Amino acid sequence: MTEIWHNPQCSKSRNATKFLDEAGVEYSVRRYLDSPPTAAELRSVLQRLGAEPWDITRTGEQIAKDLGIAEWGRTAADRDRWIEALAEHPRLIQRPIVLTADGGAVVARDDAALRSLE
Repeated sequence: MTEIWHNPQCSKSRNATKFLDEAGVEYSVRRYLDSPPTAAELRSVLQRLGAEPWDITRTGEQIAKDLGIAEWGRTAADRDRWIEALAEHPRLIQRPIVLTADGGAVVARDDAALRSLE
């Protein structure tokens, strides 16, 4: 089944659930701020996305500034540090992330990303 990592306070996240509803997609909702993903889950999602942790990090969040993320390296050696930060501070995770039943995934922040789910 498709799953959406959802923050109901986020307009892009609400737009994604609306899209899924209108498309008739059966999905489950994970309120990832209330039920944060583990580091292992993040690694799996990153693999499905074909992305690195810095690709899905909300660097404009205050916690990112407090952690000094803008100065962190973006190499394979730095990967675990980023993943641990996302697991500890789920607010840093871009939203919404849609995990499809066929093993795909997309950060559904715009219409093009949403259409890729069709």
